[in-house]
Amino acid sequence: MTSFAPDSIVLNRKLPLWYQVSQSLRASILGRSPEDPLRLPTEERLAGHYGVSVLTMRQALKELEDEGLISRHRRRGTFIEPGVRRGAPVRLLGSVDAIVAQQSGMTAELLDAARVPVPPLWAEHFPDLDEVAVYHRLRGDAKTGEPTNHAVNHVRPELADRIDPADLARWPMTKVLRDVVGADISRITDTVEARLADPETARLLQVPLLSPILHYTGVTYDSAGRVLDVAVIQYRGDRFSFTVTLEAT
Repeated sequence: MTSFAPDSIVLNRKLPLWYQVSQSLRASILGRSPEDPLRLPTEERLAGHYGVSVLTMRQALKELEDEGLISRHRRRGTFIEPGVRRGAPVRLLGSVDAIVAQQSGMTAELLDAARVPVPPLWAEHFPDLDEVAVYHRLRGDAKTGEPTNHAVNHVRPELADRIDPADLARWPMTKVLRDVVGADISRITDTVEARLADPETARLLQVPLLSPILHYTGVTYDSAGRVLDVAVIQYRGDRFSFTVTLEAT
């Protein structure tokens, strides 16, 4: 029987290995195509794929099982739950792969793409630029089609020149920049705050005016400290929660 093939990652030794592996595999599962098989490789093969011990791999799989993404059956193997593409809680975790994981598993519609003067609000992030590429996307539950969040990305023009709009309907912007464009992503700074839906946000997300939403801002930097992307995402407050996990050293 053919097994599902997860993406590869470069592990960060400053973070727990099981944690990084579980989040990378989570992103692969949520971003998979409908025609991909549901069966996962064996623990031993997955451990070899990620370059970790079987014990570490077992701990990562336990995390995904507890989340309801996979089920494990003695003698039969480990399988992806068929309904995992539904909207899942957003988790703010400790790696770029975690950012990809939290944004995966949704449908995405590109509403608009244009070059505009750098907005005054983000001028401090792009001091060397006169304009940025702006992408508006509406993302939703893949199963029901219900809109769940509205994302606006402000991207450096030289990176935008290499972005295929079709990829933005398949993957999160972070994954497109890192894995398709080849951008040097070093870190992402996240800010989350509670707000009330303005008329445009209420219309797009199909929620009542002034209903609570989660307002997320993510600033992506390269290793030289330049800002590559500023993402502003409005999440429906009735569909998402944010969990921050801090590991003691």
